[in-house]
Amino acid sequence: MNVKVEQLMVSRVMSMTPHQTVGHVRSVMSEHRVSCFPVVGPEGEPVGIVTATDLLDTHSDGTPISKVMSDRVFTVTPYDDPSTAARIMRNHHVHHLVVVHEKRIAGVISSFDLLRLVEDHRFTMKNPPTPSKASGARRKNELQS
Repeated sequence: MNVKVEQLMVSRVMSMTPHQTVGHVRSVMSEHRVSCFPVVGPEGEPVGIVTATDLLDTHSDGTPISKVMSDRVFTVTPYDDPSTAARIMRNHHVHHLVVVHEKRIAGVISSFDLLRLVEDHRFTMKNPPTPSKASGARRKNELQS
């Protein structure tokens, strides 16, 4: 499998700044039908991520997203294998990773993007090892004893 993160990620990503409000983020999420935005600092580097889940609690529309965003941003590069992205998501219980290239946002990859590998049959499960005839015969002898 030679698929890389860059082939699965969404590369046209809108970002937010920490001072933007919850109300603004909710309306943009709804309008563009997205579930997360990377939050960027003054140099365009990722400093946080805000997801639809972060907005489930009752926050006033005027609350800055810096109060609700996750400031722990998990990242991958465009050239990483999807298995790396999947492992990070699983280990940290997150559904979105920011894809960075030279400390700048190149895209976002979600758990749904990774599921496309399975759906598109670009990923094939390995068959479990089959018992050899010798080990099968040995086991049969053990059962008869």
